[in-house]
Amino acid sequence: MDRYKHLPRQDLIEELMALQQEMEQVKHHAAGLVQAAEAYKHTALIIDRSPAILFRRLAADDLKQRKMVYVSENISRFGYSADDFMTDRIMFREILHPEDTERIAKEIQEYVSKNIQSYKQIYRIITRDGEVRWVEDHTSVIIDPETGVKYHQGIVEDIHQRKEAEDKIRRSEEKYRRIIETTGEGFVLMDKDLTIRDVNNAYCRTTGVSRQKLIGRSFIEMLAEKHRLYISANRDDLFNRNTYEFESELAPGAGASVPVLIHGNTLYGDTGAVIGNMAFVTDMTEHKKALRLAGEVQKNLLPLKAPQVPGLEVCGQTISCDEIGGDYYDFIMKSGTSETRLSVVVGDISGHGVDSALLMTTARAFLRMRASQPGSITEIVSEMNRHLAGDVLDTGKFMTLFYLTIDAKNRSIEWVRAGHEPAWLYDPKQDRFEELKGPGMALGVVDNYEYDSNRRPHLQNGQVIVVGTDGIWEGHNKAGEMFGKQRLRALIRTTASSSAENMLKTIFNEHRRFTQDARQEDDITAVIIKITPEFKA
Repeated sequence: MDRYKHLPRQDLIEELMALQQEMEQVKHHAAGLVQAAEAYKHTALIIDRSPAILFRRLAADDLKQRKMVYVSENISRFGYSADDFMTDRIMFREILHPEDTERIAKEIQEYVSKNIQSYKQIYRIITRDGEVRWVEDHTSVIIDPETGVKYHQGIVEDIHQRKEAEDKIRRSEEKYRRIIETTGEGFVLMDKDLTIRDVNNAYCRTTGVSRQKLIGRSFIEMLAEKHRLYISANRDDLFNRNTYEFESELAPGAGASVPVLIHGNTLYGDTGAVIGNMAFVTDMTEHKKALRLAGEVQKNLLPLKAPQVPGLEVCGQTISCDEIGGDYYDFIMKSGTSETRLSVVVGDISGHGVDSALLMTTARAFLRMRASQPGSITEIVSEMNRHLAGDVLDTGKFMTLFYLTIDAKNRSIEWVRAGHEPAWLYDPKQDRFEELKGPGMALGVVDNYEYDSNRRPHLQNGQVIVVGTDGIWEGHNKAGEMFGKQRLRALIRTTASSSAENMLKTIFNEHRRFTQDARQEDDITAVIIKITPEFKA
């Protein structure tokens, strides 16, 4: 302090200011050291809690010389301390799983020989407790700029849970892949544009096309032309459901098409957006053959020709929506000593397909048997109801029926309506439609129900009776518009002057033209009875 006594005032001030600046620099440096120490403490805490272990080891050619020069303290998660490796009590290679040791050494030698500076390895280690853990090793080669010493440094991350999850997913994928590959049904995986992304062997066999040629093609492109038109027109409705099922035909190239049943699911991403579709495709060839055979048998149960009755023109037809159906019509002639009566029966089993067809066959057999015996039409229908109820009462199935008898002697008709739509009687002279109504429950619903008949006298020449099933007027086109009763009545009106056969043909042709390529959802049946001048007592 004595040296400041003799300094001029100005020099003293400058000296003191210099000392103050020097003290500020020291304080600033000390603050930096404090911050650095604090940052180091936080870094050490983060590393200690991290699954990633930091390391640096010498990059020597001799394995024994590849000593650790640094290991982070969180190596303790495996039961070891950093000093175990820093003091060479344990070499890192000694904790490798025996089955991975040779592979890891070869991989490192290959990286070194190819002068690869950064690489990743996945292997197992043995903890101090003997537990096996999967780790992922990210290593980089660096050279110390001051000493020129080469090191391997990086992180070893504990990925055991991730690896177990991946292995579980892989095993699950392999399991489902084996199931899909060995199943007899075809499998197709598509993106949201219905482009094929994967198929199984069964689908290749069904189409006769290799997997390589199928990948990248449109699923719709594989269908027969008539089905492509329908599927394209109804694509959003069909494929944007959670699940869907429909019948179609595959026509991948030259040769016969293959009938198939397609049932699949729409696939959604995490955000709920559609990302694709998957479908199982069942070859229905043998099934369709059996159904066609059953359909031929069923058709043989229908009238082979219209009955020849003086004064009547009679014609009927049914078209099933499947190979076999649940609609039914029949002509029953009953002759006595003084009269000839024609009975016309039209029935509709609920639903359609094999079960409906079998029920229809049973109903026809009983009806024909009972109609051949004495009794009124109310007795016939009532007994048929009791018989049918015994078969279907607990199944939810039922049958609607319109039983009509024409009495030529008395120029009258009598009918029983069992839940069926009323028949129509059209009089062209008065241009008037009359509904043949009447009470009556569907068959098979209540077993002890007793039916009543209805009568109408005074049939006139030129009048037309039409009995049909709801599949006619409920048929719709691709726009969803129904054929409707008004359109059917208009056709009857315009064709009433022609033959019953021509009337029937016109109705079915117009129905086909109206519905176009829309899928037929129900069986359609109609019977036309026209009164001619020969109809007299």
